[in-house]
Amino acid sequence: MKLFFWILIFLSTFCFMEFMAWFTHKYIMHGFLWSLHRDHHHKDHDSWFERNDAFFIFYAIVSMTCFYFGGQGHWYAYAIGFGIMAYGLAYFLVHDIFIHQRFKIFRNANNWYAKGVRRAHKMHHKHLGKQDGECFGMLFVPFKYFKK
Repeated sequence: MKLFFWILIFLSTFCFMEFMAWFTHKYIMHGFLWSLHRDHHHKDHDSWFERNDAFFIFYAIVSMTCFYFGGQGHWYAYAIGFGIMAYGLAYFLVHDIFIHQRFKIFRNANNWYAKGVRRAHKMHHKHLGKQDGECFGMLFVPFKYFKK
């Protein structure tokens, strides 16, 4: 029974992170921490790293904190920590590798989902400023971007 709840908490955390990604992006990255996120929309440096990567570090610390509490006897904290970590990995694969090609792989993916995710992200990045950037999650992209 504990395994069932562990899986349920893991999956719930993973799905909740999609909401957190949307919320963080819309109200924090395009809000009071725009100074960290700006270089993601308008690259103003020659480094492979972006100031925007600080958001990844924040969620990695939250995940590691959950692992710490899991080690202190709170078994459910492991499920939360792994849910956050799994979402972070999925986000990195889809957003940083597939969409932004920070590593040159997954270039030939051309199914309807891949095209929709690329199209939606392109619409978001057509606005270089803090305002007017449509925000959405990584996995639950609005259906209007999926065309056959």
